[in-house]
Amino acid sequence: MTSWPILTVVTFLPIAGAVFIALLRDDEAGVRNARWVALWTTLITFAVSLILVWRFDASSGDFQFLEKYPWLGGTITYSMGVDGISLPFVILTTALMPITILASWTSVQRRVREYMIAFLVLETLMIGAFCALDLVLFYLFFEGGLIPMFLIIGVWGGPRRVYASFKFFLYTFLGSVLMLLAIMALYWNAGTTDIPTLMHTAVPRSLQTWAWFAFLASFAVKMPMWPVHTWLPDAHVEAPTAGSVILAAILLKMGGYGFLRFSLPMFPLASHEFAPLIFSLSVIAIIYTSLVALMQEDIKKLIAYSSVAHMGFVTMGIFAGTTQGVAGGVFQMISHGIVSGALFLCVGIVYDRMHTREIAAYGGLVNRMPLYALVFMVFTMANVGLPGTSGFVGEFMTLIGTFKVSIPTAALATTGVILSAAYALWLYRKVVFGALVKPSLASIKDLTFRESLMLMPLVALTILFGFYPKPVLDMSATSVQQLVNNYNTAVTAVKAASLAH
Repeated sequence: MTSWPILTVVTFLPIAGAVFIALLRDDEAGVRNARWVALWTTLITFAVSLILVWRFDASSGDFQFLEKYPWLGGTITYSMGVDGISLPFVILTTALMPITILASWTSVQRRVREYMIAFLVLETLMIGAFCALDLVLFYLFFEGGLIPMFLIIGVWGGPRRVYASFKFFLYTFLGSVLMLLAIMALYWNAGTTDIPTLMHTAVPRSLQTWAWFAFLASFAVKMPMWPVHTWLPDAHVEAPTAGSVILAAILLKMGGYGFLRFSLPMFPLASHEFAPLIFSLSVIAIIYTSLVALMQEDIKKLIAYSSVAHMGFVTMGIFAGTTQGVAGGVFQMISHGIVSGALFLCVGIVYDRMHTREIAAYGGLVNRMPLYALVFMVFTMANVGLPGTSGFVGEFMTLIGTFKVSIPTAALATTGVILSAAYALWLYRKVVFGALVKPSLASIKDLTFRESLMLMPLVALTILFGFYPKPVLDMSATSVQQLVNNYNTAVTAVKAASLAH
């Protein structure tokens, strides 16, 4: 126990910044100050969240930094805590937010105060979802994140922003209605909404099956898994650059986090029984969306489809139920958060200069933007899963973990590695190499200091975690091992009981 409520501070600091920005005058000075307040708020939040890492005891699989206060009607509590599975996502969120504020520094010129407020509120809701230890509190944070993102896409997005934002909202909201029903059912069954208690409460077999599907409906849309992924390319194409970064890097991870926090520990029998279904959907996602990515003409759409393919590795690894699979799934999500976020930043940089995302509009950028070409290459290679980048570690671990359970699934998923190389290298060759023939590109400028400041930490992390993934893996190792042990114990007990009958 810490003497001060550090998780509440990390979660609600951005709201304090948002309130401060709301009080600023709506003139030129107010707009300039809004940017600086947003940047400093996110930097301070990141600095405070690093205290969590420093004080975190990785040898314990229990929840740490616990805070618990009565809240609604005696049963629903305001309960916060992190373990080795949720802490990496909290840090990923706080680390990427200052970068997204920098990314919007010059590109967003209208309603700047409202834009910064939306991002700070979104940060609070995302961190809250990863820290909540009460089902109702989790649901509020998880769903609340829809609203600022809906506004970010709908107000500051591209030409078809209204269509994309409504599609995003309706898809994700419809999935979550079922989850709310399942939360009620779990409460009626156990008499509590406390997540740590529910993780050790036996859920009746009949309830497990439909509750598992209800949670799947919500998390599958959020991740997004095939075939409920169609909202993602539209949302990405229309969202402003910073919106795409947060969408790809953090909001998608809430689905995977949900599987790790709820589906495996609370419904182990259903998770085991329906693992073949998840394997099938994951393999289709990996192969089909990679083929679709090969056909794209818009850079953002190509990266969006590649995200769906990479999330296929995550779901496959998680439901393999092996230590390598689950640990690989966690690592792959963190790695993908860094790499896909960086790729969307790279697209935003050339879009700010040329105001087009058509692949055909580019070519020969290496002649005018050598530094950009180098940075873009690092992230492209990480997206492919090249050894020596963080992308390789996660994919390799999920494949090993799945191989122990289902050899055909792992074999088919491996083809996704080849397909990802095909579309990523094709994109890189089209945009960066070749002769600089288009006159509009003749005066294009290389990375500015601000853009280098955004991208260099991400380059460093991508390469560091490629060679030295230990910090992330060690942080989550005990929690992952505990999750897998509990899951295997539950499945083995049922198998033994059915044999006895």
